[in-house]
Amino acid sequence: MPAHPLRVAVVCSSNQNRSMEAHNILSKRGFDVRSFGTGTHVKLPGPAPDKPNIYDFKTTYEQMYNDLVRKDKELYTQNGILHMLDRNKRIKTRPERFQSCKDQFDLVITCEERVYDQVLEDLNSREQETFQPVHVINVDIQDNHEEATLGAFLICELCQCIQHTDDMENEIDELLQEFEDKSHRPFLHTVCFY
Repeated sequence: MPAHPLRVAVVCSSNQNRSMEAHNILSKRGFDVRSFGTGTHVKLPGPAPDKPNIYDFKTTYEQMYNDLVRKDKELYTQNGILHMLDRNKRIKTRPERFQSCKDQFDLVITCEERVYDQVLEDLNSREQETFQPVHVINVDIQDNHEEATLGAFLICELCQCIQHTDDMENEIDELLQEFEDKSHRPFLHTVCFY
């Protein structure tokens, strides 16, 4: 078992739904967890598919919530966005971009392959200083409320199993294969170094 609690980052595109649901569940289970997005802006569904609500990463969840209440409280209540933002603002103040964080993690879990590629590109572009390994794992999760919840429990179970391994470096590939077989989802895995 690792000498310290597993330092986990969960990353999706806008740090709103999938990463925040996993952040919520992992923090309740005692993990040292942070969540991030990799997009250039935060995008939330709007009144039509081609009219999303776009915010800067500096915008707080409270500000997004108030803006959407002002725009159309009924629509954003019905589609669950206000409920999601209410959960988010209880966890942290605002979304964060992974590329802006220089903290080190043992495990970075991404929620879609495009985000996985962006995380790897960022980690590989950084100057290696400590040569500490970071395992980057992708678990494809559709960006809707139900899948975010199911995906968060899968991520939590995976983190619990990794936390309890005697030798993470040598056991992680076998563990991921077991999770692939059990969940019927493909997992991507790469090791980078800080």
